Amino acid sequence: MLFSSRPPAWLVVFLGNPGLKYEGTRHNAGFMVADALSVKKDLRIDRARFRSLTATCRFGDVSALLMKPQTYMNLSGEAVSQAARFYKIPPERILVVSDEVSLPVGSLRVRPRGSAGGHNGLKSIITLLGSEEFPRIRLGVGSPPHPDYAMPDWVLSAFHDEDALEIRKAAGLAADAVDCCITHGIEKAMNLYNRKPGREKTETVSVKAP
Repeated sequence: MLFSSRPPAWLVVFLGNPGLKYEGTRHNAGFMVADALSVKKDLRIDRARFRSLTATCRFGDVSALLMKPQTYMNLSGEAVSQAARFYKIPPERILVVSDEVSLPVGSLRVRPRGSAGGHNGLKSIITLLGSEEFPRIRLGVGSPPHPDYAMPDWVLSAFHDEDALEIRKAAGLAADAVDCCITHGIEKAMNLYNRKPGREKTETVSVKAP
């Protein structure tokens, strides 16, 4: 049973921009992970709450609220802070999944905390939570091919060819990393899922069935 009447103990926030215009773009890598997780968990993230599309999901014995903020990237913190206040969830149990231009396409980086690193969605969350002490999974989307390429144009561009295949595979692994973060802890997830493109995780985690 994936759904639970118990209040969620975690928030899992997937960053992106709503609307068909932004589907498949680099800035929507977080939404891609949400879609991969929804397939793995056989659920739909479609209930409108906290200015987001949401679903309640079980990871082992733990209940989590999955969120795809519909505020647009730069205002993501408005959605996250509303849900955090409502459920009284501290930053250390708010897992944020985002794109990262400083990492090669398909790389994963799990971290227990950190700065915004120039990412406006993370900056908004940090500002409205008043803390950087929340875990995150960063999905590499690559950097612009030349210095004159404007960053806004780059993050709103779509993946193509090998990059599209690599990001799809990485999104599936990032969905597994979300499960591992909650059921086995951030450190375990860091050991298993921090990866460069083309390198699969070398250990299988036994995750208790929901």
